[in-house]
Amino acid sequence: MIRTFVRAFILALQLLTRLPVPLIDPMPRPQEMGLAVLFFPVVGLLIGAFLAGVHTALWLADPGVLAGLILATWVLLTGALHLDGLADSADAWIGGQGNRDRTLAIMKDPRSGPLAIVAITLVLLNKFATLQALLVGDARLVLLLAPTLGRAFVVLLLMTTPYVRSDGLGAPYAHYLPRISCGLVVLAVFVATIVLLSWQGGVLLIVLGIGFLGLRRVLLDRLGGTTGDTLGAACELTETAVLLVSVLLTD
Repeated sequence: MIRTFVRAFILALQLLTRLPVPLIDPMPRPQEMGLAVLFFPVVGLLIGAFLAGVHTALWLADPGVLAGLILATWVLLTGALHLDGLADSADAWIGGQGNRDRTLAIMKDPRSGPLAIVAITLVLLNKFATLQALLVGDARLVLLLAPTLGRAFVVLLLMTTPYVRSDGLGAPYAHYLPRISCGLVVLAVFVATIVLLSWQGGVLLIVLGIGFLGLRRVLLDRLGGTTGDTLGAACELTETAVLLVSVLLTD
């Protein structure tokens, strides 16, 4: 049992980061891939710990310089995985012109159009600006929570929304995830957010919850569910929203 959990955790690290972890041998079974979803928020917490570590090590640096370094670390740690999903989703959503099949086809196209570039630029600019504002003070707690909440909402989306590509790489993760255990992990992240941030944490979760419900509704209306690309987009949008709301609540 312990070996299964360790393999699932390593699989989650391999999927969501570019950290040097050992390859899983033999190849993971679908059940192990589903179990890996349980560790998505844990991986987010690990990413947040790296970001908080950069903040601690360079806390005397100019906030603008430090924001740039933290953002670069953030992108490098994830290999721009979720940014790629955001880019594909943006291209497909506009280019699909409301048609489900056309939208899904564009998502699989490896080429990036102008809307993809615009979406990535806007998200990175917002992250940089909000990080710069937060780094005037101690932003370590927000840096820990943003990646964790981003991946917690990915788990929530997988739990509550059909995965539309039956042959997609993410299908085993969606079909074999342990729903009750995943729900408890997501709940634990939400409780920790309120405990750590007090009433600001409650406001943050309400805003994120409204955004989640709106995004889920849009995905169901257009696609009938979610894909790996839209999961990546959801993660990026959630992280950006955490930073933005934190700035607004701090002022």
